[in-house]
Amino acid sequence: MGKKYRVGIIGFAHPHINHVASLFAAHPQAEMVACADTVPLCPELRSVPYTREWNRNNVMRLAGITRCYADYREMLANEKLDIVAINSENNQHPDAVESCARAGVHVCVEKPMAISLPDAQRMVKACRDAGTTLIVNWPATWLPHARKAKALIAAGAIGKLVEIHYRVGHSGPYGPGASHKGVSESAEPLTEKERAAIWLHQKAAGGGATIDLCCYGVMYGRWYTGERAVSAQGLWANLDSGWCDADDNGVMVVRFPSAIAVAQGSWTTLGKTFLTAGPLMLFGSAGALSFEIYGDKPVVQLTRGAGHDVEIIEAEPLPEGRATLAEAFIHHLETGEPVHETLSAAFNLEMTAAFDAGLRSAASGRMEIVNDTTGR
Repeated sequence: MGKKYRVGIIGFAHPHINHVASLFAAHPQAEMVACADTVPLCPELRSVPYTREWNRNNVMRLAGITRCYADYREMLANEKLDIVAINSENNQHPDAVESCARAGVHVCVEKPMAISLPDAQRMVKACRDAGTTLIVNWPATWLPHARKAKALIAAGAIGKLVEIHYRVGHSGPYGPGASHKGVSESAEPLTEKERAAIWLHQKAAGGGATIDLCCYGVMYGRWYTGERAVSAQGLWANLDSGWCDADDNGVMVVRFPSAIAVAQGSWTTLGKTFLTAGPLMLFGSAGALSFEIYGDKPVVQLTRGAGHDVEIIEAEPLPEGRATLAEAFIHHLETGEPVHETLSAAFNLEMTAAFDAGLRSAASGRMEIVNDTTGR
């Protein structure tokens, strides 16, 4: 066994911290040391599953963390940390990453990397200057069928990839029946006022369905085309959540040189039984692909058109020793081998450039050009 990596946590705002922390806590080379939350724009009104106070208590209990700081800067100054998992509000990613870089700490940031290209550039520059590693956690990275689809596209299984369609919808991160990985409990009913006090429903904190969900479709577009985006159009709306100022539905269309990606996200979709496919469909010149779960097996469904049977292709397991976020990150730090492309700072900088154009378009009402990631 290699060295022990001292792991800290910054931010309990994002519900994904429960799963992320459990992955590091389960790694034999990770020692869970300390944690600190960020300061919200306004205090939350209840402590129930997936709210920040509940997340903090749950993670500290399950990961065996006994030291919790009021200020993450104090934690970074007092604790000798190797890795920090950042699951703060989206708008606080740049400040947290820069603080970690100054402390010489490697960081893992929950998706999306940032809510603007300038924020992402700040993060990359800070870690580059400090010589530390920055990775971004996408839950999609850990889907075996997502990687299988990439391999099939590269092998020409559907000809030339021309369209990426992604749609995901549910009742919201704190809506009826909401659940997140790493936790057995489901969300408890909240009043509109209580939900409005949570950052994901606050535009200034980087909340809203478009940022939370459409980012996946943009990421898939960048991953599967292997291209830098050219332009984007975005549309967001608050259709049934008048109690908050963040959007609850969004659409983003991203133009790549050789393909178009369409991303849709909704927090006003109740139930999934009527959905026949998805959330991802990939269309090529000679066929189409979709993700499915058959029984408990992740598979890719391949359609080649009239006269051809639908093929069900089982996905291979993820690489041993790199099948989770914690394993992949620590393997990289131990060996210097590259992380999966979707985790890398370079990939996510280009993805954020496309996402940034879509968000600017949603605000301006016109198509926006994707800006150069170098800032020129």
